[in-house]
Amino acid sequence: MGGEGESLGICAAGALPSGGNQRNGPLAANGARLRSRAFFIFCMGALPLDKSLFYTTALAVMDGERAAGGIGTLGEKTLHAILKRYFEPDVSKHEIKVGRYVADIRNDAGITEIQTRQFGVMRKKLEYFLQENTVTVVYPVAQVKWLTWMNTKTGETAEKRRSPKAGRPQEIFAELYRIRPLLLSDNLHFCIVMLEMQELRHFDGMSRGRRKNPERCDRYPSELCGEIEINGPGDYRQLIPAGLPQPFTSRDFGAACGIPRSLAQTALNVLSFTGTVRRTGKKGNAFLYTTSPF
Repeated sequence: MGGEGESLGICAAGALPSGGNQRNGPLAANGARLRSRAFFIFCMGALPLDKSLFYTTALAVMDGERAAGGIGTLGEKTLHAILKRYFEPDVSKHEIKVGRYVADIRNDAGITEIQTRQFGVMRKKLEYFLQENTVTVVYPVAQVKWLTWMNTKTGETAEKRRSPKAGRPQEIFAELYRIRPLLLSDNLHFCIVMLEMQELRHFDGMSRGRRKNPERCDRYPSELCGEIEINGPGDYRQLIPAGLPQPFTSRDFGAACGIPRSLAQTALNVLSFTGTVRRTGKKGNAFLYTTSPF
């Protein structure tokens, strides 16, 4: 999904696109949420045709009713809700009790869990699901992130800026390390979703020219950049940059991926465990690795 096309407009000057009116309903009870929806539509800009499914899914979630209370409703973040609807439009298949746990999605393809971080927290849940189910863990990464601040006292929003940090798909390795014993299960799959993200932060005033007490309020995916599916050890090769020397060190790997060396070391630990790379020796104090043939 997420074929090629021109990038979505990012908060260009002008009026809201067609359909960007603020509607009545549950959202109207929360002024900040309603303003956030308008902000989201404004940031979407012109829409390439091949992004229409993701766009309409996002708006459906932003406009949809959310009953107060219950798993998947109270406090659910917009990013999680949009991805859940995108991967399974039928809401009757959301929040399904499976034994003593609740799955984000359960349908004919199996169980899908949307997890933005802290894979270790769901380890026992995954162990239980994997006994009798195919499980796909969806992991979103902000490939591009735009930051906007909203003053909680006045409702004003400051001009947004692009974050200098570019998200990498290799970020998932920090989370995979926490569930490493489960990675060899034939029933466990992953989908890394690369997104352009709008992040809305609240602050309660200014102090010495700086925003005071900033707090991340919510994140709104404004473009689906791509998806990387991992269904077995061979698929992890998609996360190994082309052109790496053979053999290579963690420093080589980190430089090629654009990630810190500490994360590169964690990634190679996971890749060694799955058999995607092999440790072949040392160069000084650094381990040497080669990519395994599949």
